[in-house]
Amino acid sequence: MREKISMILWAFLFAVLFGQVCNGFYLPGSYMHTYSNGEPIDTKVNSLTSIETELPFSYYSLPYCKPLRGVKKSAENLGELLMGDQIDNSPYRFRINKNETLFLCITTPLSENEVKLLKQRTRDLYQVNMILDNLPVMRYAKQNGVSIQWTGFPVGYTPGNSNDDYIINHLKFTVLVHEYKGSGVEIIGTGEEGMGVISEADDKKASGYEIVGFEVVPCSVKYDPEVMTKLHMYDNITSVKCPSELDKSQIIREQERISFTYEVEFVKSNIRWPSRWDAYLKMEGARVHWFSILNSLMVIFFLAGIVFVIFLRTVRRDLTRYEELDKEAQAQMNEELSGWKLVVGDVFREPDHPKLLCVMVGDGVQITGMAIVTIIFAALGFMSPASRGMLLTGMIFLFLFLGIAAGYVAVRMWRTIKGTSEGWRSVAWSAACFFPGIVFVILTVLNFVLWGSKSTSALPISLYFVLLSLWFCISVPLTLLGGFFGTRAEEITYPVRTNQIPREIPARKYPSWLLVLGAGTLPFGTLFIELFFILSSIWLGRFYYVFGFLLIVLLLLVVVCAEVSVVLTYMHLCVEDWRWWWKAFFASGSVALYVFLYSINYLVFDLQSLSGPVSALLYLGYSLIMAVAIMLATGTIGFLTSFYFVHYLFSSVKID
Repeated sequence: MREKISMILWAFLFAVLFGQVCNGFYLPGSYMHTYSNGEPIDTKVNSLTSIETELPFSYYSLPYCKPLRGVKKSAENLGELLMGDQIDNSPYRFRINKNETLFLCITTPLSENEVKLLKQRTRDLYQVNMILDNLPVMRYAKQNGVSIQWTGFPVGYTPGNSNDDYIINHLKFTVLVHEYKGSGVEIIGTGEEGMGVISEADDKKASGYEIVGFEVVPCSVKYDPEVMTKLHMYDNITSVKCPSELDKSQIIREQERISFTYEVEFVKSNIRWPSRWDAYLKMEGARVHWFSILNSLMVIFFLAGIVFVIFLRTVRRDLTRYEELDKEAQAQMNEELSGWKLVVGDVFREPDHPKLLCVMVGDGVQITGMAIVTIIFAALGFMSPASRGMLLTGMIFLFLFLGIAAGYVAVRMWRTIKGTSEGWRSVAWSAACFFPGIVFVILTVLNFVLWGSKSTSALPISLYFVLLSLWFCISVPLTLLGGFFGTRAEEITYPVRTNQIPREIPARKYPSWLLVLGAGTLPFGTLFIELFFILSSIWLGRFYYVFGFLLIVLLLLVVVCAEVSVVLTYMHLCVEDWRWWWKAFFASGSVALYVFLYSINYLVFDLQSLSGPVSALLYLGYSLIMAVAIMLATGTIGFLTSFYFVHYLFSSVKID
């Protein structure tokens, strides 16, 4: 019966994907929308953002023109809300293939508070982010003779030879359109409009024009208020040239009345709809980045391979020598020789703080699983930048549902260490609360700071209750269920008995924790180049879409963490140090320390424009969350590998 249901599901999926004759197939991105001549297009505005403050604010917090029918918020997913996006409708009206220059509105005389706010937003380099057909507006600027592309346009500007500020009040839009014939192309979209298919049957309906580009040239133009007050919204005006003289630009000062105008030009383009995001994802000097990443990967992989080969030969030689001796010789060898063979009666002795170790390993499995699945889906194109907030939303729900894995691993490890299931509920509850609790405390502190700054990235109370409800209704029950399964799983038995009296550990010239901290440098070597790109995408507003490379780096990081932890565990056992549990965890988990220090380095040297203690506090708070997550994930990888290595090592030796 189960096989029949499976066959029916596969047949249905096959029919949906390949049932129509198609000439093309496209997966990532938003659902394609075709427009006919003269059809109106909605434009939207997102939060104002700045790389100087990292505090987003609502577009309508400034005295901009509002739509005739009032401001309406767009539906936003969980990821967009957490990132501080606030997408509203805008008064800017476009009609397909109709070039026009229009008047929007004229403000009332600017008050002292409005002038102060406009000047502050201008000097903090705030950008206006507009969206047309799910495409962010792009502008091109020249710096030192090099053309640079930006998303958004500035609120205003401050000339170098002047103390005055000027507002951007005239926008020259260029909309690139591609004529679409509807010739049997089947497209599956996964954007903000949801999953959808345009099939051959919809040819007539789908034919028209696709929007494949959205560009702007911002200007500051001084208008005569007496003339502009006679106009109404969307009245036609003569085309405007961007003035280069400051006396013809609109200054920001009290009692000034600012007129807002715009013009739009539609240009036919050969860019196809599936390729319209290429301009946003294009990276300057991409070859340098690729070669740098590949070079780093090859070096780290080579070093890890050498370490692994040397280690494998050493262990096999030890095992071979030990097993070739008869029992009498083994006893004599145990008395005469030092090394890992002497800690056979202590190697599985219960570690300090066993409950905390089990909880951290359980949460580490949850975070690692979330990271791997998310990056695989992103590398396959299911989480494209066209679907704003989808990456963060997917990560949150994956984390919630992987609570079952956290509970299972934490409780099973608890059973293994204690030899009994008693107290498993407390372990499962702690696993459900440990990492989410740390994140909740940090976010609450940061949220109070954001509330004080009136930023759109401050989480409303309602969203707090939504997140807590999701955690309590999904993650907690699944973690407890996973813990229950952990009590029913096959017991992991130790291959050797533990002595009643612990063995004395020989004194060492240097503390073992120094070696543990130093071990984190090798995993960090695989990570730091991608870390620079990730930090740049988060804090400098750049698109990050090289998930294929990130997946390779992640897999290599897993291998290196496992090898480093195993080698360090073996070294500790060789010097008769049987307290390997926590050292195995932090041997690879110490990479988080270097990640956090690198984040501080990035703040000091690469985010020099970041201004104010609030922005620095936000940056450090989010960096701390990232470092804790990396510590739990990498530490878990190293610990589990070391545990199974020690188990295999001592089960391979014949001991009475």
